[in-house]
Amino acid sequence: MKAVRLHEFGGPEVLRYEDAPMPELKDGEVLVKVHASAVNPPDWYLRDGYRSLPPEWQPEGDFPMILGTDISGVVQAVSNGVNNFKVGDEVYSMVRFFSIGESKGYAEYVSVPAEHLAIKPGKIDHVHAAGAPMSLLTAWQFLVEVGHDHPNPLQPHPHILVPLQGKTVLVNGAAGGVGHFAVQVAKLQGATVIGVASGKHEALVRDLGADEFIDYTKTAAEDVVRNLDLVVDTVGGASTERFLKTMKRGGALFPVYPLGFEGGAEAEKLGITVSSLQVRSSGAQLALLAKLLDEGSIQVVIDSTFPLSATREAHERAAKGHIQGKIVLTVA
Repeated sequence: MKAVRLHEFGGPEVLRYEDAPMPELKDGEVLVKVHASAVNPPDWYLRDGYRSLPPEWQPEGDFPMILGTDISGVVQAVSNGVNNFKVGDEVYSMVRFFSIGESKGYAEYVSVPAEHLAIKPGKIDHVHAAGAPMSLLTAWQFLVEVGHDHPNPLQPHPHILVPLQGKTVLVNGAAGGVGHFAVQVAKLQGATVIGVASGKHEALVRDLGADEFIDYTKTAAEDVVRNLDLVVDTVGGASTERFLKTMKRGGALFPVYPLGFEGGAEAEKLGITVSSLQVRSSGAQLALLAKLLDEGSIQVVIDSTFPLSATREAHERAAKGHIQGKIVLTVA
């Protein structure tokens, strides 16, 4: 089969489109012919060797390595112990996350643990279905149901959910992969939503359900907003702490990327809960979300598509930032 593999860590230039062995099915797994695979931040973090992490957390390279977690495609074979999928089923998945280099979605075929798989939403195509799993599961697990008990190595306590009905929620990075889903999920849960993004994304963010919009290129959200119940910062990092002054006592701050946040002491003084999680694969949650995607209650926005052979160009597009929704590779 064809796949995109790494033989070393580095920039987009290390991505090679080449022949690779077909996956070997283990008990409990399903072989999927991939029709589309999404590009996600963990893909380029891993491609780069997770250089943003402390050295002791950086992975060793088990090369050659196939990147990619999010896929949509058609079942080609099932192994022993799999009873809920059959050949010909259209399916989608976030494959084996979190595991370093084991997802292997940038390929024509991938083996998927059955518990990570769900029937694809029937009313959207493979490109849109592939764009959903990681980003939508992240929004869902942050805001509605964690669905797993895996610890987050970046915080000592489990993620603390916040009831959203009647609350005011600000989503920073509201047009991005996780952000555009967070806007929709928060709205579905009964929140008033303020979206923060650059002005060119305003129409989209409002169409997705945001009640208010702030163009961060003209106005700093932390200068004009107060008494928020929850901030979902999909950008995260050291700048997250600027949102503490926008929140009411008893509020919550959810940095999707918590590395670099140093406002813990101030948050405690202000009575603000800071909580994050590491998204995990869940076929059960994807089956639930498929119904919302079929209903149109949640939409997948596509920034751009590239053929699998142009994965380097897809990663170069990601590096430019200002992504509206998801970047997706077309495979079949």
